Amino acid sequence: MLRFQNLPFALQKSFQKHSLLKIISGLDNFDKSSVERISKAASLGGADLIDIACDPDLVAAALESSSLPVCVSSVEPQLFPKAVEAGASIIEIGNFDSFYAKGRVFNASEVLSLTIESRKLLPNSFLSVTVPHTLPLDQQTKLALDLADAGADMIQTEGGTSSKPNNPGVVGLIEKATPTLAAVHTISKGFSNAGCTLPILCASGLSSETVPMALSAGASGVGIGSAVNRLTTDLEMIAMVKSLRLAIDSFHPVVSRNFS
Repeated sequence: MLRFQNLPFALQKSFQKHSLLKIISGLDNFDKSSVERISKAASLGGADLIDIACDPDLVAAALESSSLPVCVSSVEPQLFPKAVEAGASIIEIGNFDSFYAKGRVFNASEVLSLTIESRKLLPNSFLSVTVPHTLPLDQQTKLALDLADAGADMIQTEGGTSSKPNNPGVVGLIEKATPTLAAVHTISKGFSNAGCTLPILCASGLSSETVPMALSAGASGVGIGSAVNRLTTDLEMIAMVKSLRLAIDSFHPVVSRNFS
């Protein structure tokens, strides 16, 4: 896969080792100072990738603030080209979490259309696509396979916003992560049965306690947003990223896929 091979080498290795850690600043976060702080904390804490809103100025700010490659997220494909020109390594359709509170839901045909449009606009860019958690698990798997056929290079899961934990502590953290973990497990199994080797990134609702579960379920990495970007100080953010890095590095997956 040429697009995979065009990624920064360190990012390729993280995918192949099932150790990718992406820190998400937020699709609707256009605060430059906030993006700079989160990007710097992600870099100092040992993350592999920073995911920001799709804006060329934010891409430049993130690249200046850290040593990490940048992923830009949007549901408007026409915004991607300028962000790529500014230096973004990955384009992503999603994350959808910020839309649900507004009553905006994305169906399978819409996500597929966005994917096709994005691929036509940028045939050589590495494209990640989020599968809406609002779909039943079997439909999530079907959509993921359709997205692979349409030119997606990576699938991302979600579900944290729909989960309402009933218990405190670790049990509550597991409950919070259940939807996205279930999606990874189901899509990973579907990919295996279909002979599809696209990497899957597990995101939304994860914590350092549940990151190993995501990797065990078949994810090649994790995306972490609110656990980091809602913290108020730089030291807190760096410490959280380091704890997530440790949780990933302490997990040793049995299977390693080759995406090239």
